This record gives sequence, structure tokens and C-alpha cells, in this order.
Amino acid sequence: MKVAIVGAGWAGMAAAVTAAERPMDITVFEASRTLGGRARAMPAQRPDGLPLTLDNGQHILIGAYTDSLDLMERVGVNLGEALWALPLALPYPDGQGLQTPRWAANWPAPLDTLTAIATARGWRWSERLALVRTSLAWQAASFRCPPAQTVSELCAHLPRRVLDELIEPLCVSALNTPAAQSSAQVFLRIMRDALFGKGHGRLGASNLLLPRVDLTTAFPQTAQQWLGHHHPSSVRVHAGTRVVALHRSADGWDLQVEQQGALREERFDQVIWATAAAPAAQAMLRAADTAQARAEHGDIARQVREWATKCRALNFTAITTVYAWSAGARLSGPMLALRAEPDAHAAPAQFVFDRGQLHPHDAGAQGVLAFVVSASVGERDDLQARVLRQAARQLDLHALQPIQTVVERRATFACTPQLQRPPRFIAPGLWAAGDFVEGPYPATLEGAVRSGTAAAKAL
Repeated sequence: MKVAIVGAGWAGMAAAVTAAERPMDITVFEASRTLGGRARAMPAQRPDGLPLTLDNGQHILIGAYTDSLDLMERVGVNLGEALWALPLALPYPDGQGLQTPRWAANWPAPLDTLTAIATARGWRWSERLALVRTSLAWQAASFRCPPAQTVSELCAHLPRRVLDELIEPLCVSALNTPAAQSSAQVFLRIMRDALFGKGHGRLGASNLLLPRVDLTTAFPQTAQQWLGHHHPSSVRVHAGTRVVALHRSADGWDLQVEQQGALREERFDQVIWATAAAPAAQAMLRAADTAQARAEHGDIARQVREWATKCRALNFTAITTVYAWSAGARLSGPMLALRAEPDAHAAPAQFVFDRGQLHPHDAGAQGVLAFVVSASVGERDDLQARVLRQAARQLDLHALQPIQTVVERRATFACTPQLQRPPRFIAPGLWAAGDFVEGPYPATLEGAVRSGTAAAKAL
């Protein structure tokens, strides 16, 4: 069987690795010259002229992301070298906040998490007990709730400090949607897997895994190398090659491909479309319009158009990452939480990462900080200025200079209650993969990998 995979992000490469284990002829098309999609490496330069590699957004994984971690290991990623594993901790610059004690770091779930809650610095015992009781109540209810419930409604009875210092930061980082608008059911699924689930290998489910290599190397590029070594005759990955059109033929799908300005057509038995949601919807609408204009394959055209309509109905939220540098800048840990302030507009970033600690052997990364603004609103320059002022107030860093600010306007879908996401199946022989396709997870790397793997298994 001849299969095309359109898009070489985490979903597309997960599909390629999974499909390669079966007797198929596979071609992966990627429009960019850098693999990774919305989780990829990008070249940059510090204000002093030193080159470095950044990512188009600061991602993290957790120990519960078993599909991603399994696939990374399968293609040869050394997880111990590629990821910095930390026990669950959301410390603030002043040392307060949720942190798993060292003596409980290797305890099985949920004891490690419950211990972190019970020892949270700066919290009253009543606040700790309220969260412990609530967590156990979620477990007793099998982590289910009314489908229309929001995270704010789910947690309305919790103390204000717990909401401000744990629930809201976790919700906005995992779902990229404010708690007042987020699906409580999806949030509970994350809580179930992260706090009470089983991690990959020896990792705890709640372990925070911070990438110590760029996101292209972390999986997509390594997967490409693995495919080239283990399946050189049956799998090809073409970067810098754009699929500009597809239409149904009598025995499969014809793809019009553009490479270095030249167009060609190739026929495939089946196609996995693994781009972001917006270009996927546009491509499917063009395919439906073409079929309608030719008055052929009416049922398939209708299915494709219905899928694209569901895809276009999704709302999206932005993520902004502000990279800044100052000689000698260093945090007390590789990742810190930043406090909300009375004027939320003045403190947009929720977390900050120390790239120097994460990449100790990269001279260019020293003194580089990454500030993450989930569910960001506003223009790039204004967000950047506000984040730098926030860093001066909360981190006492007054000499930070901006390197680059990346605004992903459509970073994730808005994970609202009862959201209808487009299905994996588009039409006969045509499948979708991506973090926006229906599934139990929000728009995360794990969601993308699971989607790609499932699409490949469905071929």
C-alpha cells in the first residue's frame, strides 16, 4: 500500500514511525525545511551577537505522556539526556508554592503528589487539606463530572490561594484556556493521568520533563534518522515540499506537490493529513470544491466538506514566548512559576525557564530566559514590554534584553466544555492527525503523538 503523510510535525512523524512497522510504501511531505510543526527548533542570535538555537515555543512533557516517551525511546532518544526530569514542583521566586520534597520524589502515585500538597510552602493547613480532600473526591468519582462544567465551577469551593497558585496555572498551561472557560472533564483527565496514573518506565506520572535539546531533535529529526536507517527503501521524508492540492481518483488520492517551484502529481492509496487545523480545513475545502466542480465523487466530497466545517468551527487561543537575555542571568531552578498580580494585564507570563540551566553545554543559551504567556492576548511588542517589566518586579532582573518574541496566534484550540472536535476519519482512504483531532487530551505533544499513532493504525 502506498501512503502519503502530509506534515512532519510530532503527529506526522508519529504516524510515519508507526506505519513503517507494516509493509507500506510511505512518503512524508513537509512544507518547511525544519521538521517539528508547531514544536520545532529555530535559529536565533543574542543581543551580543552569539548564535543560539531556540524553539518556537517552550514546551514541557510529563511522565504520564507514555505514548510520546515510548515513541521517543523507540527511535533512539536517550530520555535521560534529552529531558530533565523533576518531581512535581511549581515554585515561585520566593521559594513558596507546590514542591515535592526530595524524600518523597520516588514515592508511587498518588503519595508523591499528596505529599507535595501537604508540604506546600506558604499554604495554610486548611488550604492543603482542602486540596487533598478534593483530589481524593475526584478519584472516588472516577474523575468524571457533568460535561458542561468548567474548571472554575469544578473547583469553586477550593480556597483562593489554591485556585490562584495551582488550579489556574495548571489549567492555563495544560489547556491554554482560562479556568472560567476550560472543560472540567478534560482537566480531570489530565489530573487523573498526571496525579494518579502511571508514568513511563521509572518516571513518576507527575514528573515534569523539561527538554534539554531543541524540539526538532527531541523527536521529529531523530525519527527521520531512525526511519532512514531502519526503513531506507520504504519511507521517504521530503522537507521543503508542499502539498498544494488533493483530489479523489478512482483508486485512491492524487496529490499535487510543489518542490523548488516545480509541480508534480503523485497517486496514493491512502493519505494521513497531519498539518495544523487551519491549513487542513483549507485543503479539505479546496478538495471538496474541486470534486463538486467536476461533478464526481459526490459522497466523498460531502464527507470532506463536513469534516472541514467541523475543523473551521474550532476557536483558537494564542501562546506567546518571550526570549530575553542578560549576562549572568540565572534562576534558582530551571523553571519557576510567576505570580499573578492584582492588575493581570501587568503580569502576563505564568512561567519562566532558564535555558542556560537546561542547555549547560550551549554557550549561547547562558543567561537566556524563556517567559511563557499561555492564552495570551495582545500584540507582540506590548506583550514583550509587559513581560520584561514583570521580570524586573518579580525576578529583580532589570537588564534583560529581548532576543525574540514568538506569538503563535493559533497555538491550540480553545478547550471548552462539550467541544466537538473533528474526527480522525475524513473520507475513505483519508485520515486526519493532529492535536486538534478528537481525543481525550487537549492540544499537547502527547495529544499530537497519540493522534498520529492512531491514524497510522487505522490505515
